[in-house]
Order: sequence, then structure tokens, then C-alpha cells
Amino acid sequence: MRASASNTAFEQLSWRQLPAQFRHEPRLEVRRAVRITETPSFQKRTQATRTKTPNEVSFGPFRLLAAQFLLLEGDKPVPLGSRALEILIALLERPGELVTKEELMNLIWPNVFVEPANLTVHISALRRALRDGREGNRFIINIPGRGYRFVASIQVSTHER
Repeated sequence: MRASASNTAFEQLSWRQLPAQFRHEPRLEVRRAVRITETPSFQKRTQATRTKTPNEVSFGPFRLLAAQFLLLEGDKPVPLGSRALEILIALLERPGELVTKEELMNLIWPNVFVEPANLTVHISALRRALRDGREGNRFIINIPGRGYRFVASIQVSTHER
């Protein structure tokens, strides 16, 4: 009963009378969201990743255009998050080689502590987008407890289209 009485008293206060921590200012949240997506560390990561990869890498029905940070299936863009795309680029830089979980986490989340489950979630999204394991496609294999390996044959092109 006491909680409901305090809630009604709280609801009677005007917006300006509320303590600062309870005020809701949606415009500030929008600005924060924009700042997060445009952080210098993200730009450095994506630029550094792009420079290490050839202009175009083809595998199966997919083409990775590194300069545009874009994955295409035929001529259609594949909806894929930036982290999953960065993981794909890291795996394509070393096709056939084991890329450890630690290496991937350090590349994708430099100087940030994240749970290993984050890597699993993004690998899963990548596999789903590539339809890995379906229709005879096999691109990424997991080496349990160690890391991942890109196993499909690739064609590398350094010229611009």
C-alpha cells in the first residue's frame, strides 16, 4: 500500500519538479546513439580492416567488397551487422587457417571486455546470412574451444569494378 501511495505523489509532480535522474529527455538519447555509432575507434577499426583486404573476395554466390564494407549475394546486398562483417573479413584474411577466439575478440572489440557469447552470437548471425550448412554451402567451421576457420574456396580480385 505504501508503494502505491508514493507512486501517486510522484505522478502529481510536474516534469520540472522531478529530480534530474528521473527526467526523460529523448533528444539527449538520440544524440548519444549517434555518437556511439560514429566513434573514432569504430572508424579506425573499419579503416584498418579494409586496408588489409583486397578490393573484392568471392566465395560461393557471395562477393565481399572490402572498400565499401559490403557483402553481396549476386547483385543484392546481404543484411549483415558490422561486427559480423568484421568477423567475416578477419576470417577471409586467413582462409583455411584457424583464427582463435581470442584473436577475433581482440580484432572486433579492441581494448573492450566482452563476454565470449558475443562472438558466438555474431558468428551465428554470419552463418545465418550465408546460409552456412544449408544447400550444400559450407563456409565457416568451428574448432571447439579454439576458434573458427573459413573453409570455402575463394577468388581474390584487386581490381575495381
